[in-house]
Amino acid sequence: MVRKFIGACCISAMLLTSALGTTMVPALAQTAEPALVDLINPLMGTDSSYELSYGNTYPAVAVPWSMNFWTPVTGKMGNGWGYTYSAHKINAIKQTHQPSPWMNDYAAFGLFAETGPLKVKEEERASWYSHKAEEARAYGYKVYLADYDVTAEVTPTNRAASFRFTFPKSDDAHILIDGYAGGSMVKIDAANRRIIGYVRNNHGGVPDNFHSYFVAQFDKDFEVSRTWDDNGQVSGAAASEGDHVGAVVSFKTRAGEQVNVKVASSFISPEQAALNLDREIGKDSFDQTQAKARDVWEKELSKVQVSDPNLDNRRTFYSAMYRMLQFPRMFHEVNAAGKTVHYSPYDGKVHDGFLYTDNGFWDTWRAVFPWFALMNPERDSEIMQGLVNTYKESGWLPEWASPGHRDVMIGSNSANLIADAYLNGVRGFDVETLYEAMVKNATTSEGRPRDKRGNVVGAVGREGVEYYNKLGYVPYDVGINENAARTLEYATADFSLSRLAAALGKTEDAKKYAAQARNYRKLFDQESGWMRGRNQDGSWSTPFNPYKWGDAFTEGNSLHYSWSVMQDVQGLIDLMGGDRKFTDRLDSIFSTRPIFDDSYYGQVIHEIREMQIVNMGQYAHGNQPIQHMIYLYDWAGQPWKAQAHVRDVMKKLYSAAPDGYPGDEDNGQTSAWYVFSALGFYPVTPTLGQYAIGSPLFRNVRLTMPGGKVLNIESANNSDKNVYIQSVTLNGKAHDKPWFSREELQGGGTLRFVMGPNPNTKWGIAKANAPFSMSAPVAR
Repeated sequence: MVRKFIGACCISAMLLTSALGTTMVPALAQTAEPALVDLINPLMGTDSSYELSYGNTYPAVAVPWSMNFWTPVTGKMGNGWGYTYSAHKINAIKQTHQPSPWMNDYAAFGLFAETGPLKVKEEERASWYSHKAEEARAYGYKVYLADYDVTAEVTPTNRAASFRFTFPKSDDAHILIDGYAGGSMVKIDAANRRIIGYVRNNHGGVPDNFHSYFVAQFDKDFEVSRTWDDNGQVSGAAASEGDHVGAVVSFKTRAGEQVNVKVASSFISPEQAALNLDREIGKDSFDQTQAKARDVWEKELSKVQVSDPNLDNRRTFYSAMYRMLQFPRMFHEVNAAGKTVHYSPYDGKVHDGFLYTDNGFWDTWRAVFPWFALMNPERDSEIMQGLVNTYKESGWLPEWASPGHRDVMIGSNSANLIADAYLNGVRGFDVETLYEAMVKNATTSEGRPRDKRGNVVGAVGREGVEYYNKLGYVPYDVGINENAARTLEYATADFSLSRLAAALGKTEDAKKYAAQARNYRKLFDQESGWMRGRNQDGSWSTPFNPYKWGDAFTEGNSLHYSWSVMQDVQGLIDLMGGDRKFTDRLDSIFSTRPIFDDSYYGQVIHEIREMQIVNMGQYAHGNQPIQHMIYLYDWAGQPWKAQAHVRDVMKKLYSAAPDGYPGDEDNGQTSAWYVFSALGFYPVTPTLGQYAIGSPLFRNVRLTMPGGKVLNIESANNSDKNVYIQSVTLNGKAHDKPWFSREELQGGGTLRFVMGPNPNTKWGIAKANAPFSMSAPVAR
């Protein structure tokens, strides 16, 4: 009930708690504007479960793109749902690298504090806590452990963290380090108030020599130090090694005494972990470390300054932006010589250069990476350099890395984000090597990496590429699942390949892949009007049920995937019979009841349930394949419908609350949809630097572009009811196209929308002004 009360909350100078589930910093005055970082609610999306996702997030205490995150733990060791909002007990604050509960974690270990009789097993030591005594911030987390009268706090750097534990008066105060199952070692150096060790837990994607080395430096002498073994048996031994070991140090404390622990880790060596600690925290106090983390966030968020009387919308916006700036995480470190190096999860060696990981490109190519190209090109360049290193170290591009290649999802979407970066001005990386890697993906499926069981990692490269290159599609009847979805995604990747080839002067390749980018046509069934699986002999798969999830499609049905023709929306319009029939089809997605066939999965998967319960018909915004669909009205002469639906989705499906997402957040993609859409535009087609216009959410936004130019976005008369664009001007000149270019946005100036309660059915409808399509290659 609490989370439904958000809209009724008022703000006062002395407000200490909010219905968002996170304690608020007291305002200095009623008129003072909160810092942008303090609008973030890290608990957004944490009220989730296996059966139903409202984000499947956890409160990540981190700085943007950092190597390590930290999070409270309410679940069992090894459970992907490590923190859930409905839980009542906390058993640790752990180092985490988890990008998704479906991928699970690696290199995790936890810290915890107790008083009284020592308890080391998580189910025994877990303490009751309340959200009323919990503060969740991007730059810090604080919680009261009620069973022990201890307050635990953590604040982050890129590769380290500072902990502060406030104890009561006790002769038996303890701080534990739990190495978790999967291989761990701890060693106590009491003379130097230090614990060192390593952990090896993972869920795949690592070589045999994988370790995460850690060092924990305390500021108080140990009265007693102990370790425990695989059976949880505590002894006075100074070291322990096994599958699941841990260490505990004990103190006598005064009432209110604080014990500080500075922790860092490294994938390279114990010495590098100590160097990371010294370099990133050193002699800084907890408060100093927290202030630095807060400043890092504020600097990044300040690139987008939103001014609007609706504080809840601003909270949602910056909470979404916080998620968008977490992944992919850096996997590189800086050695003693000041050189950027990384341990490779692909070949197990240490190499020079950048490496980023924990990302599913099936999700993030759509809007996260276009955001990087637009607003963070230097970071995007580092990520591209990391992709070059991945290719050199493994022979393949990653599609889902965590930390190495993982066999999850489909497609060849690395092509989209690489070409998108280069064609939108990102430089400083070896584009020729990445082009070579993209062509390899599009040419062969032989020689792909294998997991520890010897199985081919099918998500790498293009599963079924030989069929695709011969027939123009991946057949339904050759034992390759989700074949229609693969075909559609390969065609989009081919478009990106063709665009990059043209930019690099590879004319014949550009023609070849442009032709393949039209392969989507081979799956369009004129009789049903939807995309459909096709057999090797050219016949259609039967029986055909457009409401069947999975099977020929990925986490969706034909109604969702039929719109996955981002490169040629006009071509799709033509196949569907023209603008009117196309928009009628778009309308039908919202008007058709949320019926479904789950027989492929044998159960109602959470993505199906999330579509079913929100009363938006077949529109399944909780998953990625259909998230761009609303903007397709811009191609078909009815942009006002895009405006209405975009605002409806933002209003109904997002909030800065524990149930604030419509499905899995997925590495920032569902957040990036909101961030772009709230600004008033969205990137549909890769590589072009074109942004289809929707309906801006805020009255005023100030965007500081990478070159230093400022774009002011004004939305006159904007309100919950005034969702329709009446007119648009850019730097005083009428703008009648339902899209913007990257050059226009990065050029700065003033973008002005005039909003109203009724559609302007004349604005943005001219066919010549529609966004790019391959089938309408008019210069725009």
